Amino acid sequence: MDKVRIGIIGFGHMGNQHSSALLADKVPNAKLAAVADIDPKKLEKARALAGDSVSYFNSAEALMDSGLVDAVIPTCPHYWHPVYGIYALEHGLNYLCEKPAGVYTNAVKKMNEVAAKSDKVFGVMFNQRTNPLYQKARDLVQSGEVGRILHCHWLISSWFRPQSYYDNSDWRATWKGEGGGLLMNQNPHNLDLWQWICGMPSRVKATVYYGKYRNIEVEDDVYALMEYPDGHIGTYVTTIADEPGTNRLEISGTRGKLVVENDSLSFWRCREDTDDFQKHFKGEIGHPEIWKCEIPVKGTYTSHCGIIKNFCEAIQKGTPLLAPGSEGINSLEIINGILLSSWTGGDWVDLPVDGDRYEALLRQKCGGKFICEE
Repeated sequence: MDKVRIGIIGFGHMGNQHSSALLADKVPNAKLAAVADIDPKKLEKARALAGDSVSYFNSAEALMDSGLVDAVIPTCPHYWHPVYGIYALEHGLNYLCEKPAGVYTNAVKKMNEVAAKSDKVFGVMFNQRTNPLYQKARDLVQSGEVGRILHCHWLISSWFRPQSYYDNSDWRATWKGEGGGLLMNQNPHNLDLWQWICGMPSRVKATVYYGKYRNIEVEDDVYALMEYPDGHIGTYVTTIADEPGTNRLEISGTRGKLVVENDSLSFWRCREDTDDFQKHFKGEIGHPEIWKCEIPVKGTYTSHCGIIKNFCEAIQKGTPLLAPGSEGINSLEIINGILLSSWTGGDWVDLPVDGDRYEALLRQKCGGKFICEE
């Protein structure tokens, strides 16, 4: 096919953004074919943007049953992401899941199981994987250039949100509508990059504050400690309160320290691996020679359009996905683990999380039913 026909489910902020990009031909191998929304006013906004070249539906199922699309992207409340994913894949459609893959791991596991049995392309919208900075950081870690990881720290406080952001939507920042706050909305990007670069932690414990800085019921300030299978430690700090905020990823290994900050990548490289140095050094205090290197980063950050283009190439030519849908559960495991630790007194929580326990506690916060079950 010359262009993959895309259907957008939900015409809020992200639905508008993806639709506008497709209409502006920013994704050369894709076109907007249909939009669905249960709100007639939002459908009118979509029609005002796209005109008669696009078909409109008042339900996601009607869009997916229409035969007018090859693939769908859900830009709707998070609980629906795995619901529509399962429906799409079972009905012969390719599925590019917006982040997060879902709210609780049990639902996402079911979606992954359906995807594994399908011959359709299943991706997830982790657009920051297209950033050459993080691609290069991953390359340096995965290739062993940093050595054996000792510590990894991410301070991501540049997610400032005012109260009006939360007041703009009745589903946002609620357990029943969004399934969480800062972690579930903004941080899936960073936590995906965290595990993509450094691997999955084996357990986590956390201190989480709910409605500390904004009039919301979900988390807006988070401090998490993570432990990895090889024993190295990670700290993760995030908030919506700081302005200006900081976005600093620091990874320390036996061959040096890697820092991603201010759109640059710096590497303090040890001339000798510290594991080797400490074996032969006989003085009281000493360290290997250290070189500070500014790592050149080539390429362009293509963000959402880059993920959609890659997804369509996978449909058309079998190109490997930059963000396979099956990996969407990884950052969600960490999110569920952080929240579960908070809900159970700040104790360590093993990963993968106990999905049944997490779902049961989340259901209590939602009054027994999730929004997608009503």
